Parts: sequence; C-alpha cells; structure tokens
Amino acid sequence: MRWISASTGFMTALPKLHQQALAALAALLLLAAFLPSSDDAISSTPLSLDHLIDTDAPLFETPTFSIRQLKAPWTFDQVPVNETLLVPALGQGNGYQYIVRKGDTLSKIFERLQLPQKTMYQLLEADLNVLALDNLKPGHTLVFDKQDQKLQRLELQFSLAHKVVYQRKEGDGFEFNEVQLEGEWKQKLISGEILYSFTGSGKQAGLSQWEAQTITELLKKRVDFRRDIQRGDKFEVLLSRQYVDNEATGNNKIEAIRIKNRRHNINAFLFEDNYYDEKGRNLEKAFQRYPFNGKYRLSSNFNPRRRHPVTGLIRPHNGTDFAMRKGSPVVTTGDGIVSRVVRHKYAGLYIEIKHGQSYKTRYLHLNKSYVVKGQRVKRGQKIAQSGNTGRSTGAHLHFELHVNGRPVNAMTAKIPIAVSLTGKKKAAFQRQLKDYLARIETPKAKQQLALSAEKPDTKTKETTL
Repeated sequence: MRWISASTGFMTALPKLHQQALAALAALLLLAAFLPSSDDAISSTPLSLDHLIDTDAPLFETPTFSIRQLKAPWTFDQVPVNETLLVPALGQGNGYQYIVRKGDTLSKIFERLQLPQKTMYQLLEADLNVLALDNLKPGHTLVFDKQDQKLQRLELQFSLAHKVVYQRKEGDGFEFNEVQLEGEWKQKLISGEILYSFTGSGKQAGLSQWEAQTITELLKKRVDFRRDIQRGDKFEVLLSRQYVDNEATGNNKIEAIRIKNRRHNINAFLFEDNYYDEKGRNLEKAFQRYPFNGKYRLSSNFNPRRRHPVTGLIRPHNGTDFAMRKGSPVVTTGDGIVSRVVRHKYAGLYIEIKHGQSYKTRYLHLNKSYVVKGQRVKRGQKIAQSGNTGRSTGAHLHFELHVNGRPVNAMTAKIPIAVSLTGKKKAAFQRQLKDYLARIETPKAKQQLALSAEKPDTKTKETTL
C-alpha cells in the first residue's frame, strides 16, 4: 500500500502531459502481455539442425551445425558468415546440401563438415580430367550422401542443366559422371536503337551483360564501337536461352546479329559453333591444331572411357598428351582470354583459356606460366613452359579442347581453320542463313541482304578480315 501511495504521489507530481504519456505506455504493456505471439515473427535465436534432420541417424559425427531461422523467401546474404548453410536436399534421398559461400575452398568445406582429408584427395584424383571441384564459386551447391560413416556420393551442381556426380565404387575410390541437360531452348529476338553505347542500349533492350560484351568482342575487328557506332543506329539480336522445367538455367546462345549502321550493315551468323558474315566468311580468328611450334611425339590419345590399369576405375583421358622436355615452350592455339591459372594436386600447374562463346582450351602439368587470369592472348603466343608438375610419370604436356562445355578430341575435332566456307558447307550455311533472316528481317531487307551475299567480295562494303 505504501508503494501504491508513493507511486500515486509521484504521478500527481508530474506535469499533465507526462502523466498521459506514462498512462498510454502502461496500457500498451498490459495489452502486449495478453496478446498471443505471432507465428510469422523471425526469431533471433539460431535454429538448430535438430529441427531439420533425424539426429538418430546424423549425416556427420555430431550435428553441431545450425542455420538462422529465416522467413521465406530468404536471400543468401541473410545467412550470417559464421554459420554453415547445411539443409536437407529435396529429392536427393538421404542427401544434404551445402551452398558454397564467398571464401570457401573444398578443404575448408570438408573440415567444417568433418569429412576426412583422404576422401577429399580421392575425389580430387577422380576430378583430374574434369577439374570441377577447384572451380567452386558462391552459389554452387554441393550435395553430400554419407552412409556407414563414409561419403558415398557427392554432387556438384553448377546450374539446373549442369552437374558433376562423384560416386564411390568398390574398393576405395570414386568415378565421376558429368551431366549436361539439353533442356528446352527458346528463341528470342531483341531489337533496339543505339542511344549512347551499344552495351548500354543492348542491356536496356533486354540483353544480359555477358551477351552485350560477347557481341562487342566478336565484332570489334569489323567495327569500332566507340567511333563508328552512332546515336540512332539500329540493332537486332536473335538468341536462344535454355530452360529446364520452365526455369531459366542462365545458358544462352547468340545466333544472329545485325547492326544497321549509317555507312553499312554489320552481320554475324552462328553456324557449326563459329560466326560468319552473310558471305560465309569466318569472323573469328582461326585455330591452330597443336599447342606448340615444331614436332613432338604424341604419347597418349584422347580416351573418355579409359580405365586405371590397377584399380579398374574409369579414369577418362579428356585430352592429348605430348612428350615434351621440361621447359619446352607452350603456345595458345587461338585468340582468347585466360580464365584460370591454377596449381592442382594432380593436374599440376595448369592454364585455361576461353576462345569466344564456344571454345575453351586447357594446358596441364606446366613448369611455369607466362600469363595471368584475365589476360588477352593471341594465337601462337607463348603462354607457358611444359613440365612435370602434379601427378605425372614424366615430363609432358596434357592438352584439352572443349566445345560448348564438352571435351573433344583436339586432334580430330572440326576447328575453325578456314577463312571462308566453300562447297557443301557454304550451301548448308546459306540454308541456315535464310532461316535466320526469316526471324530478324522484313521481306525487303532480306532481299537486299541476299543480293549482297551473292556479290563478289571485291564489290562489297563489308570489312574483310
């Protein structure tokens, strides 16, 4: 009673405005005490994985990892850096998925998930001829399936349409299978008018950053985009984008390009993985067949079904080996941009170069590199010294050629070595050209372009490479 009396005295001593404010606050506190808690509220307390997995049969030795309870749909950046994102993989049986984060490496992920280093090295050995596990990027998904205290299966998901599956086989090793779904390719015509720059105007019209940059890189030898392209010039781009289950995968192909400049038209058409103008002239620099000058003995052929002589496990040889002494010069087989310079436990020091939209080359077991990631290189340029690094029985060069993401035999593959199409190839190109024109042009413009294609090269206004 004394407390109530003192409180009443204190209240009456306050100004009237303060009395009203305190009364309102007391009313709100009283109301909150009787209200039910909201099911939609986001808890600041981490949610243990005990709520997500059966702790009687844990995936790892001790299920100590947790994720924060987030209100769906949540974003990747909402997960705190010091927490592991490990959740059940839908549709993957007993699998649990880990989403790769910035700063992650395979060794860090295995250590965090309490998987033995020996298992990681077994996977890297199987990965030698696909080199996917050392190319992890934020957003990639790893799906682990562990049974009988051993990792039985690992699935690396690059996208909806591309994944690599590593499966434990009898004995103590893994085999891999690279899966690339064809999906559904949907054509789309994007057209617009140049306002300030082609890249900016293309993005405004619906091109992605990659698509706009690919076009400028392809046509830079035919047109100066800073000097020749002017405000008011028109463009049309016919492209195909890949979908799996009606969801875009991020893969796309640029099939036809037309820039209508005041002075002349610039055209590019995709045919058999290469781009040509309307006359069938190659717009991309030709490749050379061998990654060196001179002659070296071919010591091991391309063989995607090769088996290990001791373990019997499938160990694809997705390249061609040449017996070269340590320190021999290695050259790039085509113009491109260096995409990777990596030291690998089994592949040794290796270089990867992207050549436009369709081609990629790799050079393994090198002794020394003369290039860095992001550097532009020219066909025939010296990029490295051959060596004996990684798992190698002797000094040699392992050379790979990939076309549209798939390894092919570099010694027999059809690579762009001719300047112009002739004979049956040109006839096939002209048939495909008509199909492209039916999608991007008016009847009058199609007739004009057809006439231009029939004229001799000496009379055309097009730039000759």
